[in-house]
Amino acid sequence: MKANRAATIITLLTKNKKMDVVQLAKECNVSQVTMRKDLDTLETKGLVKRIHGYAQISSTDDINGRLAYHYEEKLCIAQKATQLINNGDTIMIESGSCCALLAYKLAESKKNITIITNSAFIANYIRASEVKIILLGGIYQKDSQCLVGPTLSQQVKNFHVKYFFAGADGYSKNTGFTNKDQLRAQAVKDMADSCDTFVILTESEKFQQVGTIPMNIEKPTIVVTDKNIDAQKEAELSQQKIQIIRSEDTI
Repeated sequence: MKANRAATIITLLTKNKKMDVVQLAKECNVSQVTMRKDLDTLETKGLVKRIHGYAQISSTDDINGRLAYHYEEKLCIAQKATQLINNGDTIMIESGSCCALLAYKLAESKKNITIITNSAFIANYIRASEVKIILLGGIYQKDSQCLVGPTLSQQVKNFHVKYFFAGADGYSKNTGFTNKDQLRAQAVKDMADSCDTFVILTESEKFQQVGTIPMNIEKPTIVVTDKNIDAQKEAELSQQKIQIIRSEDTI
């Protein structure tokens, strides 16, 4: 399935909540047989659900639903982030929808990659690939499908990587990048202790939101986002010596 058609299907379903196969096929200018195959693929990835000839986006309460929200923007951000990584690299990735798509794009485009992660979702999402996965242990959070807590804090001390990739739920000038979940925020802090450079993957929309838990990462930081980042937010990040990479930029 072509990536742009997948993005179109997800955009249509996000807008309309629920659509039948005939309507989707017509909108995408493909046969119903092709559309059913596309929906099967998206359902396997957990992005959509099939119900009696209809398709709908997965629940936004879990990571599958969050993955579908702004899917095209997230996919472009993930694709841009892969340019920081070389064949043979070992990286660390925290749970999150942009991070899951980064893992997916790495599995497509790079060789001999090792991913250290606290995300059971990511481990399962790319299980059919050749990527070597090291899954950190801890307390399992069902909705985000990630592992957090003191066990993770101890295990991550056994590793050191150049890049650690994570998402964010919000940002403000006073608090920096934030998370809505205290245990996930602590997991990000613990994992960041084992990297040289902290990389935030997030849509520009998140810069208009503020989470409740500041992450307070004191590491050289890169932000990979889309072209719609607000000029004021960009200036604030630059003042903090945070490098900004837009999805359409040339690295």
